Amino acid sequence: MAFPDTRLRRLRRTAALRDLVRETELTPGRLIAPLFVASESSPVESMPGVSRLTISGAVAAAGRLEALGVPGVLLFGIPDHKDAEGSGAWDEEGAVQLAVRAIKSAHPRTLVMTDVCLCEYTDHGHCGVVRDDGSVDNDASLELLARTALSHARAGADVIAPSDMMDGRVGAIRSELDAEGFAELPILAYAAKFASAYYGPFREAADSTPAFGDRRGYQMDPANRREALRETELDIAEGADIVMVKPALAYLDVIAAVRAMTLLPLAAYNVSGEYAMVKAAAAAGAFDERAIVLETLTAIRRAGADIIVTYHAEEAAQWLART
Repeated sequence: MAFPDTRLRRLRRTAALRDLVRETELTPGRLIAPLFVASESSPVESMPGVSRLTISGAVAAAGRLEALGVPGVLLFGIPDHKDAEGSGAWDEEGAVQLAVRAIKSAHPRTLVMTDVCLCEYTDHGHCGVVRDDGSVDNDASLELLARTALSHARAGADVIAPSDMMDGRVGAIRSELDAEGFAELPILAYAAKFASAYYGPFREAADSTPAFGDRRGYQMDPANRREALRETELDIAEGADIVMVKPALAYLDVIAAVRAMTLLPLAAYNVSGEYAMVKAAAAAGAFDERAIVLETLTAIRRAGADIIVTYHAEEAAQWLART
């Protein structure tokens, strides 16, 4: 039946009706907050409202998030010392390892996820071992990534999240965890991580800008969607329990495509550049920050993401509590 018998506006007439037929729900329970942990606290200039946190600061942030209904955090460590291998990544007294123990002790219900990569820890800023010719040695990097994941597991992490984009790293980490008694610890794989310009502010926050070259030899070409599905299929075959697309907002088509091809839980990372753009535009008076953030996060959920990693997590949870 067509107009005038069919009137879709009937179900938009009141807030109660709109709520009743809403197809996509956004709740704090779908959000994960990234936290940067360092020996000293300092603001991230390109990301207003985001700071590097000390261990005690990370514990306090996790407590606030838990009180707002945000179930977990994703930890990134910034070491005091860097070297060619990134040995600080698996240091039992490293920033991430100490933060995991502290957060789990203070807030045992908080899900603590840990990013597994070497870029914050290497003096060259790349995500793996660098050969003499400047290329990243995929296979030599796997052992170091697995060692890092194991150190996070021993510290008490709830979820291991490898983000390096080395081929085979999910399988290497799964094998290492299983062999050391952590067979029940889940892996959230950054399955489709693109070589994106949207990561700029993150590299300031994590002090991880490459000293030479770029990461296009291992992160994905932004032009490729079918390849993202191949990457996801391989990570699933290697034992990933959750898969993630990064970035989110400019890659909603990829999120939808991955959602269509797997029954696994799907995460999306609403990255630093997406956050910084919203903050800059809101500060300029271009739009209502609350409205644009909640619309953006809803769009990511609508595309198919079950979980959203976002720097807006704390503010969004506060706003959702008031709606």
